[in-house]
Amino acid sequence: MGKLTEIILLAQQRAQAMGASYKGALTPIEAAEFLALSPEARLVDVRTRAEWDWVGRVPQAIEIEWNQYPGGTRNPDFMAELKRQLSPGSPILFLCRSGARSDGAASAATEAGYDQCYNILEGFEGDKDAHGHRGQLGGWRHAGLPWTQG
Repeated sequence: MGKLTEIILLAQQRAQAMGASYKGALTPIEAAEFLALSPEARLVDVRTRAEWDWVGRVPQAIEIEWNQYPGGTRNPDFMAELKRQLSPGSPILFLCRSGARSDGAASAATEAGYDQCYNILEGFEGDKDAHGHRGQLGGWRHAGLPWTQG
């Protein structure tokens, strides 16, 4: 069994255990490996523009807000923007701050006919620590994966 197949099977098992409608749930490290092993796969960062600007960006990510900033209302153009940039046959890995908005985006894309949607667990910043801060407990950034700020 190849490494990509192994990652996909683990992700599928996690998603099934969670009752998710999308294909799989990946750790940040698995997501980075998936992207490296699958040239057609794309990462879609669904955080807000403010988060991209102030917290950091993932290089080569497609940026489509799930919720709009300011106000936090759902982006009514999310699916249209996704359809404009990616075909339904593409493997898509969704990322947000903690894994919650990306869960919603992966579910919505699956319902819209995208059959290879994955949620990146822990998101960009990971879970909150005992002091209510993010960045030290998991997440893309804490795993030392590529990102930029500024």
